[in-house]
Amino acid sequence: MGYLIEGEWHDKWRDTEAKDGSFVRPDAKIRNWVTATGEPGPSGDGGFKAEVGRYHLYIAESCPWAHRTVIFRRLKGLEDMISMSVVNAISGANGWTFEEGHGVVPDPEFAATYLYEIYQRSDSKYTGQVTVPTLWDKAQKKLVSNESSEIIRMFNSAFDDIGALEGDYYPENLRAEIDSVNELVYGAVNNGVYRTGFATSQEAYDNAYRKLFDALDQLEERLASRSYLVGEQLTEADWRLFTTLVRFDYVYYGAFRCNKRRIVDYPNLWRFVRQLYQMPGIAETIDVWSIKAHYYASDKLLKQTRIVPLGPDIDFSDEPTI
Repeated sequence: MGYLIEGEWHDKWRDTEAKDGSFVRPDAKIRNWVTATGEPGPSGDGGFKAEVGRYHLYIAESCPWAHRTVIFRRLKGLEDMISMSVVNAISGANGWTFEEGHGVVPDPEFAATYLYEIYQRSDSKYTGQVTVPTLWDKAQKKLVSNESSEIIRMFNSAFDDIGALEGDYYPENLRAEIDSVNELVYGAVNNGVYRTGFATSQEAYDNAYRKLFDALDQLEERLASRSYLVGEQLTEADWRLFTTLVRFDYVYYGAFRCNKRRIVDYPNLWRFVRQLYQMPGIAETIDVWSIKAHYYASDKLLKQTRIVPLGPDIDFSDEPTI
């Protein structure tokens, strides 16, 4: 994780660690919206009208936040409307790179070597995190957004009048319940795995670990009586949870010490993940090699700590059968 500070790349963890060792995720700073007519969205500036071929998406196959946007691009049939580049799964001292490697799709706009160069092209005075996903406006040569939760809502509806596929994953009548579920999932699960893995004190780790598995227990119970998180209709809440769960057993369980239970040990959550994975086109959005490579091979992704994992829970008391 790095930052642009006064135009220079700094490979350090700034503003991500509280005094008690807890991981604190900085808010995304670029919050404009693509809208059907170009009017301003809930935040940022207006002038970003939904048009075929105008926008370019930068993603990492490893990143669950970026994966959300790739899924919505697929669900809404936007592949021919919104082009896409893929950074190298293994980030280095200068952050995300387009260095040749597994699955890399180079930057067609400026032939950039590093993702931070795109941010500098948009705003030479930008200071803050350089993250994926990042949505770029080819017409204005400007960044639109680097907030994944808002990009998926743009993809969900902004392009409907110019050929996007049918489907509303944030229907008005369910928004209050979707927002409530999102709040639990984001705080304790999506970000919770990082608060667990990036904690630098035993106390901070223990607290994040317990909140994570308390939330997974709640979600397991919720899915006992329904197919999806909000009634029987597939919504953005499901996809926001899915991108974390599909990575959980591959990397968070081990690398992030989230090792009380695997997702395959939760009957309802495991059914839920498989159900979404098997939907048309979704499996093709998942690159397992990139997921594992990023978390295990990237430069300084995980700090060296003396934290002792709380799991896994193993019961040796059952009578063995021979």
